[in-house]
Amino acid sequence: MIYLQLLGGFVLLLGGAEFLVRGAVQLAARLGVSPLIVGLTVVAYCTTMPELFVSLEAAFRGAPGIAIGNIVGSNICNLLLILGAAACVWPLAVEPREVRFEGCAVMGVTLLFLGLALTGSLSLFDGVLLLVCLAAFTVISYRRARSGHGAPEVEEETATDKPLWMVLGTLAIGLGCVIGGSNLLVEGAIGLARTIGVSEAVIGVTVVAVGTSLPELATAVVSAYRRHPEVAVGNVLGANIFNLLAIGGVVATVHPLDVPGRLLDLAVWVMLAATVALVSWLMFRGRFGRPAGLLFLAVYAAYVVVEYGPSAGAG
Repeated sequence: MIYLQLLGGFVLLLGGAEFLVRGAVQLAARLGVSPLIVGLTVVAYCTTMPELFVSLEAAFRGAPGIAIGNIVGSNICNLLLILGAAACVWPLAVEPREVRFEGCAVMGVTLLFLGLALTGSLSLFDGVLLLVCLAAFTVISYRRARSGHGAPEVEEETATDKPLWMVLGTLAIGLGCVIGGSNLLVEGAIGLARTIGVSEAVIGVTVVAVGTSLPELATAVVSAYRRHPEVAVGNVLGANIFNLLAIGGVVATVHPLDVPGRLLDLAVWVMLAATVALVSWLMFRGRFGRPAGLLFLAVYAAYVVVEYGPSAGAG
C-alpha cells in the first residue's frame, strides 16, 4: 500500500506540474507580466498549499517538530535540492536586476523568521507580524508587476489566444494534481520514516519537508526542461517567502508553538546559509549552472546525513 501511494503520488505530481507550468506561462502572457512575477505569486502560493495543510494539522495534533520543521526543511529543500536538480536539467539564467527585489525580500524574511525562532517559540504576535509582512510583500509585488518591473517582452511561442477561463482551468488542474500527489507521497513517506525511529523534528525537516516540497520540485524541473528558468527561480523564491510568512504566520496565529531545540542547532542556520548563497549567486552572476546545481545537491545530501546521525532520535 505504501509503495502504491508513492507511485501514485509521483504520477500525479509530474502530470500536475506540467499543467501548472503551462498555465503559469500562459497567465503571464495574458496579463503582460514577467513569468518570474507569476512564479513568485500564483505558482508559489499554489505549490506551498501542502506545507500549509501539513503544518496546521501537525500543530493541532501537538507536533511542533513536524509543524515548524516542515517550514524550515521545505525552504532548505527548495534551495538546495530543488534548484540544484533544476539546474542540472537546464542551467537557470535570469537577469540579476529582475531578482534584486525578490532576493532582498527572501533574505529579509529569512532573517526575520530566524530572529523570531531564536526566542524559542512562535507566539500570536509573531504570527500576526509575519502575516502583515506577507500582505506587504504581495501588494508590493503586484504594484511592481503593474508598473512593468521585471516584465520582459513575451516571446511569440509563449503568447496564447486561449480564453482566461481555460488558462485558469489549466492552473486548477495542475494545482489539484500536485496537492493530491504530494498528500499521497507524504503519507507513504511518513509511514516508512516511522519505522526508522527518529525524532519528530528530524522527520519534519527532512521526510515531511521533501514530501510537501515535491510540487515545487516537479514544477521547477518541468520549468527548466521547458526552458522557463524564470518560473523555476521565481517559484522557489516565492515559495520560501510564502513558507515563512504565510505558513509560519497562520500556524503561529491559530496555534502558537515552541520551536524545538533540534531545529535551532542546525536546520535554521543551514536555511540561512543556503539563502545567502543562492541570492548572492543570482544577484551577482545571474546564471545558476550545472556545476552549481551539483554542488547544492551535494550539500543537501551532506545535510541529510548529518540530520540522521547519532543524535537523530533526540529532541
